[in-house]
Amino acid sequence: MQREDYNNRLILDGHKLMWHEDRVEAWLAGERIAPITIDCALTRRCTYRCVYCYGQLQANDEMKMTRDVIFRFLDDAAEIGVKAISFVSDGESTCSPHLYEAIKRGKTNGLDMALGTNGYLLAMDRLVEILPYLTYIRYNISAANAARYGQIHGCSEKCFERVIETIRESVRIKRTERLTVTIGLQMVLMPEFADQILPLAFLGKSLGVDYFVIKHCSDDENGTLGIDYKKYEDMIDILREAEAHSTNEYLVKAKWSKILSGGKRRYTRCYGPPFITQFSGSGLVAPCGMLFNSRYKDFHIGNIAETSFKEIWKGDRYWDVMAKIASDRFNPQNHCGTLCLQHKVNEFLWDLLQDQTKLSDTRNLVRPQHINFSG
Repeated sequence: MQREDYNNRLILDGHKLMWHEDRVEAWLAGERIAPITIDCALTRRCTYRCVYCYGQLQANDEMKMTRDVIFRFLDDAAEIGVKAISFVSDGESTCSPHLYEAIKRGKTNGLDMALGTNGYLLAMDRLVEILPYLTYIRYNISAANAARYGQIHGCSEKCFERVIETIRESVRIKRTERLTVTIGLQMVLMPEFADQILPLAFLGKSLGVDYFVIKHCSDDENGTLGIDYKKYEDMIDILREAEAHSTNEYLVKAKWSKILSGGKRRYTRCYGPPFITQFSGSGLVAPCGMLFNSRYKDFHIGNIAETSFKEIWKGDRYWDVMAKIASDRFNPQNHCGTLCLQHKVNEFLWDLLQDQTKLSDTRNLVRPQHINFSG
């Protein structure tokens, strides 16, 4: 495959439900479907205190995610038909001693596996052990020099060089071992970080990663993080300049659909969670990370540390909550935070039910990368 074709197939601002027509049709028929993707963490702990972190708004009753709990969950997920697991949620999964085994267990079970991480605790001598089992690894990095890195990520400036070396080693292993894993960088953009957009685009290219994606910063319905979404409009030119540094070997992409949305949604129902479900690092199962906080207990379904995921998924509580957020009893425009993980999936399903779009015949479409990571 030519690298240019590879980049064209890397969807970083969209969804992939078209390639899961059978599951969409089952959902439309009222069937109880397994999620295509589950985003979760193995702990709520983190080594950093990033100024933009939505995790600080997601506090809930934490339970211990033991090896047995994690393995049982991965076994259940595979059994009921989940296709992909990404360790991306409200905690830094590298803080869990079970991360490396969990990645291998999931892949051995037939699940596509992915990891989002700040990279600080990743053991460089174990990268060669896990990279063959990952569909992608995404390093979260919002600054291109040590001083700004320390300020934005709430850590020692010394962490920057360690993370850069870990990214560089990941790329070296991928090339040496000829692995298929995609290695990317992600910037969470707050307006005050605009000075780091171009330096990060340059940094990603110099490190040899596959992509650099720039995403908006989510906030809760109360605006706790104080994001001024109007200021994103002032960054259009610099974001386009960053994207112009894409090559056949390296993709730079801004998530325009969210960055230019003003933090607003056009849909009034939340249909996405049956397709993309999220778990907290506490073990909490909820429709969406926006609803992890203890004040949203009405939407909390169960905890995999207490009950197997298979039992939770089969139970009436799971489907009652999914029905509630898809009904007129819940309006995502004012009942939850801004621009969630399921946003693009919600837009598509809303349009589908409004007869404004339809499931396309994908036989004539280019099959995207990471097809089972549906968001």
